[in-house]
Amino acid sequence: MKEVENVKNNKFEIDMCSGAIMPKLVSFFVPLMLSGILQLMFNAVDLIVVGRFAGSSCLAAVGATSALLNVFIMFFIGLSLGSNVCAARFYAAGKYDKMSRVVHTSILTAVISGAVILILGQILARPALELMDTPKEIIGMSIQYMRIYFIGTPFFLLYNFGAAILRAVGDTKRPMIFLIISGIINAGLNVFLVVVFHFDVAGVAIATVFSQFISCVLVILVLLKSPEAYRLVLSRLKIDTDILVDIIRIGLPAGLQSTVINVSNAMLQSSVNSFGQYAMAGYTAANNLFGFLYTSANSITQACMSFTSQNLGAGKIDRMKKVLLNCLLLELIVCLSLGSAAYFFGDKFLGIYTSSEVVIGYGVKILSLTTLSYFLCGFMDCIPGALRGMGFSAVPMVLSIIGTVGMRIIWIYGLFPNHRDIQFLFISYPASWIATITMQSICYVLILRKNFRQKQIPIDNT
Repeated sequence: MKEVENVKNNKFEIDMCSGAIMPKLVSFFVPLMLSGILQLMFNAVDLIVVGRFAGSSCLAAVGATSALLNVFIMFFIGLSLGSNVCAARFYAAGKYDKMSRVVHTSILTAVISGAVILILGQILARPALELMDTPKEIIGMSIQYMRIYFIGTPFFLLYNFGAAILRAVGDTKRPMIFLIISGIINAGLNVFLVVVFHFDVAGVAIATVFSQFISCVLVILVLLKSPEAYRLVLSRLKIDTDILVDIIRIGLPAGLQSTVINVSNAMLQSSVNSFGQYAMAGYTAANNLFGFLYTSANSITQACMSFTSQNLGAGKIDRMKKVLLNCLLLELIVCLSLGSAAYFFGDKFLGIYTSSEVVIGYGVKILSLTTLSYFLCGFMDCIPGALRGMGFSAVPMVLSIIGTVGMRIIWIYGLFPNHRDIQFLFISYPASWIATITMQSICYVLILRKNFRQKQIPIDNT
């Protein structure tokens, strides 16, 4: 009992299973959203410094790597969601021994996964960029950036798996603080290495790796001093097979979904590349603005997943439906607000990254078709979040791949060759969101009808 009291009285946690839902959702997702936005602002410094002080070629070189980097990174970020769901469920159910096993399995998995990505990144950087038809004048810089960036992936994954554990108990504030600290360091190093020492793309890559190391160290230190239920004890680090299977069952479909969607983005990047380096630079800047929209929407999705998983663990099935409805309302409000700002002031925001009117023109064309409708992407992200929180991960993965990737493949290879216009290319975004939401909504309703009738939702992978 004493252990339970010590765990429950942690001031950083949020009680997700009782009381009004909306205030607690806001308390959870706002620090998470600010974490993402602040991180993106610091990452934007990479692009701003490179674009302003090293030129459009360097800006395009960094941008040419983004889709490929996401293919590798997002797979393991998706896997970390399995840790979040399992930890939240065991925590709410009072199964603290199992939660501890989740912590130690997750951290060791992050170490091993980070080492694998580091090695693959060094080997595959050149062939992957060549496959994407990266222009010859910038491919050398792109390869250099990717290889340095991948050195930091073990730190990146350790932070994300560690933060997933903290968020499972409602602690989104400390991960935000850690990102602020590492982001300030990243921004300072960008200016120092690029402006003072003229390291160009290598400078921003080195700064990113060092900042990832800082955030990793900070989150590990917190876990080392956390309450017993989720304290990291280095001597207990081992892969628990049963826990790993549970994490993979929930997280692997999410990781595969993110990977496949980012493959479709890489295919779209190849189409953008065909318009030349100015279009690539415009897409790079616009894509960075998309990041602000996505991280805001995804913060609500993570809140939905954690709240759903905890309420499942506590046996509060009716409350899970209310969680999703509240989250969808938040998605609408947040995405419409930020999307409207990006739509009406897009040229001003793009002007921060570059002074080239041609580059800004391409960016504005892309933003005009994707910003006001971005709440659809939020809906598309949130419904699978609720399903994963309930333990259903494979079905939303399949539906997202069919709706998002399938639609974009048809658009890129079937329609785009006969309508070679960059705006027409990006109509594929809202079209794919609508198709995916339709299928996911039907799936969610069918699952709820079946399982509410039983007053119980089984935790399986279908």
